[in-house]
Amino acid sequence: MSHKMKVTISLIKADIGSIGGHTKPSDEVMELCRKNLAEAKGKLLIDCYVTRCGDDVELLMTHTKGVDAKEVHKLAWDTFKAGAEVAKKQGLYGAGQDLLSDAFSGNVRGMGPGIAEMEFEERPAEAFVAFMADKTEASAFNLPLYEMFASPFNTAGLVLDPKLHDGFKFEVHDVKGSREIMFDTPEESYDLLSLIGLTDIYAVKRVFKKSGEIAASASTEKVNLIAGRYIGKDDPSMLVRVQSGFPATGEAVEPFARPFLIAGWMRGSHRGPLMPVGEKDANPSRFDGPPRIVALAFSIKDGKLTPPVDVFGDVSFDDARRQANELGNYMRRHGPFQPHLLPPGEMEYTTLPEVMKKLEGRFKKSK
Repeated sequence: MSHKMKVTISLIKADIGSIGGHTKPSDEVMELCRKNLAEAKGKLLIDCYVTRCGDDVELLMTHTKGVDAKEVHKLAWDTFKAGAEVAKKQGLYGAGQDLLSDAFSGNVRGMGPGIAEMEFEERPAEAFVAFMADKTEASAFNLPLYEMFASPFNTAGLVLDPKLHDGFKFEVHDVKGSREIMFDTPEESYDLLSLIGLTDIYAVKRVFKKSGEIAASASTEKVNLIAGRYIGKDDPSMLVRVQSGFPATGEAVEPFARPFLIAGWMRGSHRGPLMPVGEKDANPSRFDGPPRIVALAFSIKDGKLTPPVDVFGDVSFDDARRQANELGNYMRRHGPFQPHLLPPGEMEYTTLPEVMKKLEGRFKKSK
């Protein structure tokens, strides 16, 4: 690959069916997805890696077609459709639930799958981390992205590294209002926080260096808003470039060493801790959770991927898992009460509006 050529990394995910409820796809579904992408290697794709987090299949692909490339999105879509067929034959739960259309229309944006993509010129030693979450929503990445790229208490490089010292730009999307806004940090940190703390409305979509070079990209597709009904949380994925002008790998994963509460968990209707786990432990089961996140660190050269390092599989995250279980116990203690249960604004695609409609005539004016 010539130095001028840009490489694109596309991470596209979908829930296309799972064994025994919302736990994990079958080996047969995973095998089919791997085979489908492997056939495109050396043609449409330079390289690929297929994994999963909980019940979501994750397709990581490298190519030179740029973001939103029709043929790459079509490959992902066709792969998911074929995988969903296998899932249906096996009677898997929720087979094809994230595929909201029968017809492919140019790219998978707005069709159910979540997408995180970035295009850049490779550095001599290019490294990135792919984060994949299950049983939560896109804005679950707001807090960790702020810590990675704007908090010197998390990222020492913001103070110590001249290449990071200028700060970063955050692209924030209003996921309910189809609007977006850009903030400079550290200059506008407080303005940024005033929005991204409202996780039911705002989600960080991308982070850039001040030069405009891409640093991070997250999937912010809201499946429920697309479908008009509750069909599961969005289970977001994210790509973060690390080292040499970006946060170090250790700085990028540090926010997850202290579990924080996010929306999702059972029926997408509860707050719970985000638990960092290795690939093999991404099997949410207790109350369909607690919500999980996997982090795989890759090096890439001329678009070719090394095998990944399973970062959260490390023993240094054992304490985070213990804390997440404690938080899980504490939140479960509340049962159907807030703050474990989400507020009505975030429950609009459950049965709650129907219950309210049924009770409407029974309300009387308070004396």
